[in-house]
Amino acid sequence: MNAHIISIGDELLIGQTVNSNASFIGNALTDIQIKVAKISVVGDDEEDIVTEIKEAFDKVDLIVVTGGLGPTHDDVTREAVIKYFGTELIKSDAVLEDIRNRFTRLGREVTSVNEDQAMVPLIGRVIRNYHGTAPGYWIDQKGKILVVMPGVPFEMKAMMNEYVIEHLKEIVEPILKSFTKKHTLLTTGIPESTLYEKLGDLNELLGDAKLAFLPSQFGVKLRITLTEANEEIANNKISEIEQRIRGLVGRFIYGRGDEKLYEVVARLLTSRGLTISVAESCTGGYISNLLTNVSGSSKYFERAIVSYSTAAKVEMLKVDEDLIAKHGSVSLEVARQMADGVRAISMTDIGISVTGIMGPLGGTSSKSVGTVFIGFCDEKVCTAQKFQFGDDRILNKQRTAQTVLDMIRKYILGIPFDA
Repeated sequence: MNAHIISIGDELLIGQTVNSNASFIGNALTDIQIKVAKISVVGDDEEDIVTEIKEAFDKVDLIVVTGGLGPTHDDVTREAVIKYFGTELIKSDAVLEDIRNRFTRLGREVTSVNEDQAMVPLIGRVIRNYHGTAPGYWIDQKGKILVVMPGVPFEMKAMMNEYVIEHLKEIVEPILKSFTKKHTLLTTGIPESTLYEKLGDLNELLGDAKLAFLPSQFGVKLRITLTEANEEIANNKISEIEQRIRGLVGRFIYGRGDEKLYEVVARLLTSRGLTISVAESCTGGYISNLLTNVSGSSKYFERAIVSYSTAAKVEMLKVDEDLIAKHGSVSLEVARQMADGVRAISMTDIGISVTGIMGPLGGTSSKSVGTVFIGFCDEKVCTAQKFQFGDDRILNKQRTAQTVLDMIRKYILGIPFDA
């Protein structure tokens, strides 16, 4: 089965919004052996949408459309679908009930504009939207399938995960003659070139599988792809390859698939019964935000102190003023005292601190923009390390947080920080 993904919205054409929906859908379809033949973007124009759907149906079996289902005048996808199929709209009592229930929970009155979103194509199956007001549609006509979903990412993702993928699997799996498995390992703290060198002879390592290196500012994803007669054989071979890769670079691998590093760290802290506190200067609370993104974080996260100024470091964390005068607020010595101070105040197992120069201003000849010191203390050791990141302020905050999380991961697993 071949697919065409159509993303709708003027904001996508002018670059105001990044088209993350197409990326998510493309990955999800590929995972179930559906080949994505094309991805296109169309503005909020009814005729253009009709034309794009018609051209797509001439070439593929499945069209997945997102966007343009809202309640305002520029949301014209539903009208384009009606026009293309020559059908009509009918009221869905189930959708109307969903809308009313949602507005009741939010303490708002349902307007006629919102009630109009309960009007759906006569020929389609409704895909319920439990996170918004616009329903999706599944239209199956003459052996072709059109799936239409809202453009709001978390609404679309819920529909894909809870409805669309499962229904597509029922169609695709009986006709598959082979099974293609994609498996992603997540690494951090190692450059792409070094990772490549450490893996050695890829033909020997992979056999018939393929390996893609997907670098970002936070690490490198290793995507393994293998096609076999069935899923069981593919899974077994992928598992063998993963173990070989882990034998070579395992200390840099923190997860699989779509896992986030903060999720991995949260799981480790919880499973070991460890508590943590954080003293942040240059990151302004960003590390604490990540550590509390996981439900149940109160089990391991005790407190955070954003000691941005020198005075705050002295008053709240008891950093020695003479130490600051001698070495500066951005230094190994201050980072160490900040970590020790926050741990002592909160009485946690681990104390973490960060102090640095995020830029674009503030750099000196001895400490350039991107200089960051990270402190780490437990009951036995209190240490700090220097890192050098780049020139972009936001990326520096994100890279600092990634490095801190990886240090916590390594500490819990008994991996040296400099490994």
